[in-house]
Amino acid sequence: MSIYQHFRKHEHPFVDQVLSWKEQVERTYTSYLTDFLDPREQQIVSSIVGSSNEEIKFIFFGGGDETERRRGIIAPYYEEISDKQFEMTLLEGTFDNKFNRLKHRDILGAFMSLGIDRKKIGDIFVADDHFQIIITEELTSYMIMNLQQIKKARINLKERVFSHLIRKQDQWITTNQTVSSLRLDIMVKEIYRMSRKDAVTYIKGNRVKVNHTDIDDPSVQVVAEDLISVRGHGRSKVVEINGVTRKDKIRVTTARLKA
Repeated sequence: MSIYQHFRKHEHPFVDQVLSWKEQVERTYTSYLTDFLDPREQQIVSSIVGSSNEEIKFIFFGGGDETERRRGIIAPYYEEISDKQFEMTLLEGTFDNKFNRLKHRDILGAFMSLGIDRKKIGDIFVADDHFQIIITEELTSYMIMNLQQIKKARINLKERVFSHLIRKQDQWITTNQTVSSLRLDIMVKEIYRMSRKDAVTYIKGNRVKVNHTDIDDPSVQVVAEDLISVRGHGRSKVVEINGVTRKDKIRVTTARLKA
């Protein structure tokens, strides 16, 4: 039985990466630190490394209890792991909010415009007159020196300790539904209350992401804990798949992020 049958085709390259990390730790008895992983990637690591593995273990940390994107350490079972080993920095940027309004996408875009790989960036938190972003430690000095403006807002960027991390205020509206299939187009149709034709148009138009990855195939099957985003319509997630009804409908619990 192939390990790949448990994962979607577009996930296979990441599965290969995880298998390589696992083999490296088992062979060298030294720990491996990943870049930031989204929730689905964390699931894949958990599945492949396995909680019952007696030789190695894995731990995720993203800076706080509520962080979504996290770095992982795969290590020999006997190695003690501290938060410091995850090599992350919390940066806080302040700006004059009298004439400026910054959004998550503005901040992410500014960092990536400086050549920063998305995998080197963790969660981003935005408040009225400041924001926080978690990045890999080696980028700290470079970002403080080079990021001085986002859109028209002048930015004062400085390092903060993780105890000052902004707590997320996200509100998710949970719904129990029955669907005919776990195909992406059907789930987008049901969650966002649009026609199936429109759902397919959005997906084929590269306006839908699953776990932060552009998906253009309407037939892709979603699984529990998948994060879905539709451009212009917000984010949602598959909380749980609850079995099948007598009429072969699938019971699912989904949640949509309140705007």
